[in-house]
Amino acid sequence: MASLPVEVVYGLYFGILTGLVPAAVAWLFGFGFRYVTGVTIPGLAVVVFSVAIAGASGGLMALTDPTITQSDNQVRLTVALLVVLMGALYAHNRGDAFANEIPRKMSLRKLTERTLSTDVVELVGGRGQVRVTVTREVDDIEGYPPVPVEVRNGIRDGEWTFPADIPLVELESRFADRLQTEFDLVAVEVEIDEQARATVAAAAPLGGLSKRLPAGKRAVSLEALVPTGLATGDDVVVTTDEGTVSGNVVGVDSVAEAADKDDEDDDDAPKAAPRAPTAIGGEGRVTVAVDRPDVESLLGSDSKQFVVKSRGVRREFELVSLLRRAGKRFTRVSVGEDGPLDGVTLREASVRDRYGVAILAVRHGGTWTIAPRGDQAVSAGDTVYAVGSRTDLDAFEEEIA
Repeated sequence: MASLPVEVVYGLYFGILTGLVPAAVAWLFGFGFRYVTGVTIPGLAVVVFSVAIAGASGGLMALTDPTITQSDNQVRLTVALLVVLMGALYAHNRGDAFANEIPRKMSLRKLTERTLSTDVVELVGGRGQVRVTVTREVDDIEGYPPVPVEVRNGIRDGEWTFPADIPLVELESRFADRLQTEFDLVAVEVEIDEQARATVAAAAPLGGLSKRLPAGKRAVSLEALVPTGLATGDDVVVTTDEGTVSGNVVGVDSVAEAADKDDEDDDDAPKAAPRAPTAIGGEGRVTVAVDRPDVESLLGSDSKQFVVKSRGVRREFELVSLLRRAGKRFTRVSVGEDGPLDGVTLREASVRDRYGVAILAVRHGGTWTIAPRGDQAVSAGDTVYAVGSRTDLDAFEEEIA
């Protein structure tokens, strides 16, 4: 028998040779299982599987060199086994971590085709819709400030309704976008199961008003005679002693908010502040975003008056009204694989002639095209907005999707 150091060196050498294949397989299993299912394989299963592979590899090596396994105290085999186990566990851990870092946009097609259970679909006006419920407390995203309590309550207790004919992945994306817009959040992560139960993690802004101001703008807080109905987002013209200044309202006192403050001492229950404060008119305080050169004139003037600028009528609402008067409807359809619109242009598909509908917009390759031309390419997974009669739209949607 060789000396102990020599036996250890033999064991390391033998462990490295027999442990390469088990380590590679452990990495592949750790990566694949975590990436597809989101669950980590137990370490015991990795150990058993790696030992089995190493035993097969070691047996083949022993056939060519019988001295490998000939040792009185079996030191080299023990060292080799430890090397195999540590290498397999380390490879499995790295594969699992790598799968966790890869964006889920690269997920398998099977995951993107998850659909809602028919038990949660409601029929409203002939169309299916689903009500998403947040089943647990809203989590914070690591690295961001905690989300305020009123925002958590608003997300958990809100009523969130969406079309039921979209994949779960797109439903999660829509829900996240809606939460981010309504609550002015920096980031939102949403997971929805087949029963329309959602888990939400949200991130509050790192800063307050300064993060929401456009580049080159400054916020100025003014006390003035405020028009009734003035709200955040309105375009206004402020008249001062030196002239007029155009700006955008980023904050306004709310009467409901003021009334709540007066009653706070009489009621122990906390009152949620309104998300979109609206002034009832009269003397009040308004915060306006203006150009930097206009800040001095606003702050130096004692007399200020607000004039609200009209943004005109929302043309999209007029369009919907005109379509309904003409007996037309519009719908959103996801293009199915191997369907009539998969891999062709709108001109080649002859949508208007074959189906009696017109295409208003197409989302292809992540980009929206409004009023697309005939050479617009369409493929599986794209989204199209079509307008036509209810009968034609139903037939079009059934064949395309």
